[in-house]
Amino acid sequence: MKTEEIKALFAEFEQASAEFEGVECWSARELQNLLGYSKWENFSKVIDKAKESCENAGEKVCNHFPDVRKTIAMPKSAEKVIDDILLTRYACYLIAQNGDSRKEQIAFAQNYFAVQTRRAEIIEQRILDYERVKARAKLAETEKILSGILYERGVNDKDFAIIRSKGDQALFRLNTSMLKRKLGVPDSRPVADFLPTINIKAKDLASEMTSINVQTKDLHGLKPIETEHIDNNLAVRKMLLERGIVPEQLPPAEDVKKVQRRLESDEKKISKGVQKLNNKQKS
Repeated sequence: MKTEEIKALFAEFEQASAEFEGVECWSARELQNLLGYSKWENFSKVIDKAKESCENAGEKVCNHFPDVRKTIAMPKSAEKVIDDILLTRYACYLIAQNGDSRKEQIAFAQNYFAVQTRRAEIIEQRILDYERVKARAKLAETEKILSGILYERGVNDKDFAIIRSKGDQALFRLNTSMLKRKLGVPDSRPVADFLPTINIKAKDLASEMTSINVQTKDLHGLKPIETEHIDNNLAVRKMLLERGIVPEQLPPAEDVKKVQRRLESDEKKISKGVQKLNNKQKS
């Protein structure tokens, strides 16, 4: 295919997409024309094969191929209601994979939707990484505030470490040392650096509750504050269990420092790319 043809097809596929309830989708009737199928009967056979592939992949067909009705214009200002299907990006990808590869439009669509799907996966992972880094920074700030409050109430560094460990034991049914061994965390690193996001947020919530209650109840000394922190972690654990989440059974996550370095590296690359594009547009 020539560059002009590729650019034209790219523009057509981009313009054909729409958003329905927050999900990017395409009309099967419009995709039929984009993929070079003149008859709906022939294209519907390709859709049926794509649905079968979707089901074999363990996905729910109704989530990617929902049936809809569409009104089209007819001669003499008349209208006709026809069957249509809303297709997710994944559904379009499966249709392209099951289409006639001899058609240039199909060959283009196979690559277009493969790239689009991969791009969406990359964006989704980046968002998840960002949320985890943000949650870890929030926990560090919460614990810093909590330590300041506790130091004013007779708790030293050693006591604070005991309180945090007892909190971990209440939340995970394992003390900090045991949790580190279970997750393979180096002794010199905080266990939170290797926790999945939900567990980081759980620790953060329990620590914030302790900060508030220590002040509200005017608690002083190791034992009363330790008991308060244990109770708060037990309360958070109970909530997680009620929602089917067993915190100690979740697998360890990637070192959050590595994740942060990767995000920062990506930011620099994006910034350089934008700057390069701006310079090119100015010249």
